[in-house]
Parts: sequence; C-alpha cells; structure tokens
Amino acid sequence: MVTMEIARQQVAQSDTAQRVAALNHNDRPFHAVLAQQFDRANVEQICQLADMIRSIAESRQGSQYLRTLLSHRRAMLYFIQPSTRTFLSFTAACQIVGTPYSEVRDRSTSSEVKGESEDDTIRTFSQYFDFIIMRHPVEGFAEHVARMLNSMHRPIPVINAGSGKDQHPTQALLDIYTLYRAFADPAAPRGEPRYTKNIFAGKTIAFVGDLKRGRTVRSLTYLLCRYPGVRLVFVSPPELRIGDDILDHVQRHNIEHEFQDDVRANIGDYDAIYMTRLQDEHDVAGESKKIDYYRYSLTYEMARDFKPGLAIMHPLPRRHELDERLDALPQAKYWGQVQNGMWARAALIATIFNVDGPIRDHYQAYYTF
Repeated sequence: MVTMEIARQQVAQSDTAQRVAALNHNDRPFHAVLAQQFDRANVEQICQLADMIRSIAESRQGSQYLRTLLSHRRAMLYFIQPSTRTFLSFTAACQIVGTPYSEVRDRSTSSEVKGESEDDTIRTFSQYFDFIIMRHPVEGFAEHVARMLNSMHRPIPVINAGSGKDQHPTQALLDIYTLYRAFADPAAPRGEPRYTKNIFAGKTIAFVGDLKRGRTVRSLTYLLCRYPGVRLVFVSPPELRIGDDILDHVQRHNIEHEFQDDVRANIGDYDAIYMTRLQDEHDVAGESKKIDYYRYSLTYEMARDFKPGLAIMHPLPRRHELDERLDALPQAKYWGQVQNGMWARAALIATIFNVDGPIRDHYQAYYTF
C-alpha cells in the first residue's frame, strides 16, 4: 500500500520531471532555468568543459579560436534587478565565446513605460536575439518566459540569472565548479581527469546564515543532492532556516543532514563553508535587526580550527559575516569563485548551442600531451 508520504513525494518528483522536460531538448539543457535540470553527468561535463575553456583561453591563439565559436549568435541581457557580479560574469562569458550582446537594465528605458506588457517586451527581444539571459525579482518568471517562448515560431533559450528568492541555477553551477576545483586531485597529469568519481563522498559542507531567503543555497543544495555520501549542515537562526521544500528534496535523496545554530560549534569538521549575508532587503518590518548574526559569521580568530583543505565560499556581496582578514588564507575560495563564474557560464552557453564537442576536440588536439 502506498503511504501518503510516498504518494506526495511521487507527485513532487513527477511535477519536477514535467517542468524539466519542458526546459530540456534531447536530455540537454535548451533553457537553463532550474538547478534540477542538471543531473550529475551534466554537471561533470560542464565542469570539465569549463576547465578546457580556461586552458584554451590562456593563449592568444586559443582565445581567438574560442571567439569564433558563437560569433554568429546574439545575446540579450535583461537585468531588471540590481547585479554586479552576475551581470559582468555573463558579459565576460559572452566575450569568451565571441557572442555580441545588448542589455536592458532599467525598465524606464523600455516601452514598458508606455504600457507594454513585460511578456511583449520579451517577445520583442526574441525577434532580435538568439538567447536571453535574465535576472528578475519575481519568482518563477524565468520559467514562465521559457514556456512562453517555447510556444512561439522561433523559440530561443532563456538563461535564468536569478529569479526572486527562488532559483539561481548558474550560480549553483559555478559554486559546484568551485567545489570541484577545491577537492580536485592536484597530482593528476595534464589532460587527465582531475575529478575523482566520488568527489563529494565523505565531505561535509556547511551552509551558514540566511538560508530561508538565499536562492544560491537553494540551487546549490539541489545539485549536491546528486552526490550520495555528501553531508550537509544547515547553520542558521531558527527564523531563517532552509525551506521545507528543499528539506523534502534532501530527504527524498537520502542525503545526510543536520541543523546547527552556531558556526563555531563544529567548525573543524567542515570541508567547505558556504557563507551568506543577512538578506534584510526582504524584511517586512525590520525583523532581521533582532537576530544576533555573530553566531553565523567567520572571524580570523576561528582560522586556527579550520581544516587545511577547507574551502570558504560566499556568493557575495559580503557584510560583516566574513572577516576581510581571511582573504589572504588559502582556504578563502570566494574570489576564485567569482572568476569561476565566467568559465562555468561560458561552458553552459557553449553546451546550449552545441559547440561543446568542437571545444573538446580542440582541447584534445592541442592541449594534451
């Protein structure tokens, strides 16, 4: 007999499967809207491709080759929510693969001020450009746009660069790429796989801070659930605890997890710490002011208890939860995390437009020995 809990899980899985099917073509991402679109094979391929692209780009000849790949494609960056890193990371990614781009970052410069619907604005973009990279304050809007464009005579890919408090799939890809690089085998010969098969098995990863309203945490957790043997620790104030929908996903995948209310309690156990700021821009009546955020902050004095191979990450911007004196330590991976973003996003764009094969062939021909 099927229990109510099992039935609920089956419905949730079916719903996600249908959403993913609408966003993928032939088991490959056509749109990149949900972190759940990327299975373990997808993630590993994008991480490996990002490594190849960054190696090829080290030389002038390699950079010139990469810029020929998608010079015939045009991108629209529709960013109507404030952004520095994500916007610049995508512009850099477009430049790496040779894609010219245009941008709209303020509704006041578009025909929306004349009463045009946002849907019609995006339909217009789809006639000029070959894909749309969008950052929007409304949860689920990127998925809505992808479905809308699927029904048009000229469907084009949509890449979600952050949607409300819901999803940030490309941040999750660059975050897991950062973890791959942090846990990689440093002794692997050039041209050989640097990433072991069970790279996250036995690793403990702590998410710290405002987990309820952090879309980066949500999206990365989805990806990490692809890796049996990983252990997740959620360190947050009770009122900013990770959402029940994410916990349901963690439990369905039998991922070991626990909750803590002070990052200092077991800091020596962590292989990676993912810090987040207090997202008080979502407050209704200044409720975050009541929270003692010190227990969810990393200080320089805590470094004596770090594992030597610890990876400290942060999606940025940071406030006082991450001591600037930590920047000089080898465990600080957050500036490398920023750079990893353009490589991971370049790899994603290359994958969506099916030039990942030529990149791999070029790498094997000229960069392995």
